[in-house]
Amino acid sequence: MSDASLSAPPVKASPFHELEVLWVRHWNDQLFSFGVKRPEDFRFRSGEFVMIGLPGEDGGKPTLRAYSIASPFWAEALEFFSIKVQDGPLTSRLQKIVAGDTVLMGKKPTGTLVLDALTGGERLWLIGTGTGLAPWLSVARDPETYSRFKQVIVCHTVRNVADLAYRDFFSHEIHDDPLIGDEAKAQLTYYPTVTRERFETPGRITDRIKSGDVFADLQLPIGFSPNSDRVMLCGSMAMIKETGELLESYGLKEGSNAEPGDYVLERAFVG
Repeated sequence: MSDASLSAPPVKASPFHELEVLWVRHWNDQLFSFGVKRPEDFRFRSGEFVMIGLPGEDGGKPTLRAYSIASPFWAEALEFFSIKVQDGPLTSRLQKIVAGDTVLMGKKPTGTLVLDALTGGERLWLIGTGTGLAPWLSVARDPETYSRFKQVIVCHTVRNVADLAYRDFFSHEIHDDPLIGDEAKAQLTYYPTVTRERFETPGRITDRIKSGDVFADLQLPIGFSPNSDRVMLCGSMAMIKETGELLESYGLKEGSNAEPGDYVLERAFVG
């Protein structure tokens, strides 16, 4: 019997990166963010998502779910924005991570919330609810966003004022970004809305679109134009469905990586 026949079978490569947690920030009892080291060979387009998880308990299979990467393609570390579900199979454990812990990340990013899936336009609307803000943290820090669109509008709808994570970032801090700070200061508008507490722009973003309030507030023509407006949607199924129908009523057509269009949504999160 040859030595070759006695050699051990090749070890199958893991489909996951094992990454060190660099920091964790708890916004409130419902939301947190964390950053991990970026593998040197990991490439992605701003707005894509990837599988994030933890090893299975007692040696079981890993527990995973899709997370938008809340960092632009050029970032040295990778950021993620998550809800806390006390009995959730993943987030009940993930919310307890601390710096120095290890999380799993898939090696194949994908998604449709990318500039490649949109045709050209003048104005880019990034409409999200809850943690659906995450991909906008990526897209809004991509230089190509500002070269392709004259105006970028980040709309974020939440239940309570305390849920407006990254409010300071989009209002002020992004203006100090060394790569896109000047462009963001000149071209980016942040438009938060709150549904369950008193706020200067109350209610769901879909209601403010239908009433025309969002356009009046931003001093824009009422409605969306297929000639000038491009839209990305991420968040609750109800918001995505309702906003998609509104966009279609204005003549906008859904796009994809294969066939770019006027608006895109992330079906991986819709179910």
